[in-house]
Amino acid sequence: MKYLQQHLWLKLLLILFLAALLVLVGLMLMVIWKEKHVPSPDMPCDAIIVLGAQVRPDGTPSVQLKWRLDAAWEAWQRDPVPIVVCGARGNDEPEAEAHVMARYLTGLGVDEALILTDDASFNTEENIRNAIELLKGHDIRRVLVVTSDYHLPRALALAERFGLEAMGIGSPTLGGLYWLKNHLRESLAWVKFFLIHTMGFSL
Repeated sequence: MKYLQQHLWLKLLLILFLAALLVLVGLMLMVIWKEKHVPSPDMPCDAIIVLGAQVRPDGTPSVQLKWRLDAAWEAWQRDPVPIVVCGARGNDEPEAEAHVMARYLTGLGVDEALILTDDASFNTEENIRNAIELLKGHDIRRVLVVTSDYHLPRALALAERFGLEAMGIGSPTLGGLYWLKNHLRESLAWVKFFLIHTMGFSL
C-alpha cells in the first residue's frame, strides 16, 4: 500500500512537472512570436526611451547595452528629440546604467541638454513610469521605446498601459546561453504582467 502511494505521488509530481514545462515552452514561443511581429516605426516620435542593461566593471556598456544605445542613436539622428535613459545601479555595476548610457550617447553626438536621466529604476515597469515623469512638461504624444528584441513587446505593452502612444525598436540579442536565459526570464516576466495588468493581482 505504501509503495502504491509513493508511486502515485511520483506520478503526480511528474505530471505537474511536465505541465509546468509545457506552459514554460508555450510562454517562450509566445515571446519569440511577439518579438518577431513588432511593427516597424512608421512615423516621427516626440521622445525616445532607452531601457538599460548590464554595465561592465570598467564602466562601459555591455555589448547588449551598446546595441540598444546604437539603435537609439540611429533613431535620434532621424528625430532629434529628448532621450530618456533608464537604469539604476546593480550590485555588480560600478555606477548607474543611466549615467553610462548618457555618457555614451553624448560621445556619439547627442545634445546633452536633450538627455533625461532616470537612475532610480530597477525593472521595466519602473523604467516606463519614471520616463513618463521625466517627460512631463514636454509636448509628448508619441514615444519610441528602444530595448532588446525579446524585451520590446512587454515594454510596449507597459507603455500603452500607462497611457503612452508607443512604437519600438528592438536591438539584436546575443545567442547561445545568453539568448536562452533572457528568453526564459522574459517568459516568466510575462506571467507577472498577466497577473497584475490583466487579472488585477497585487504582487
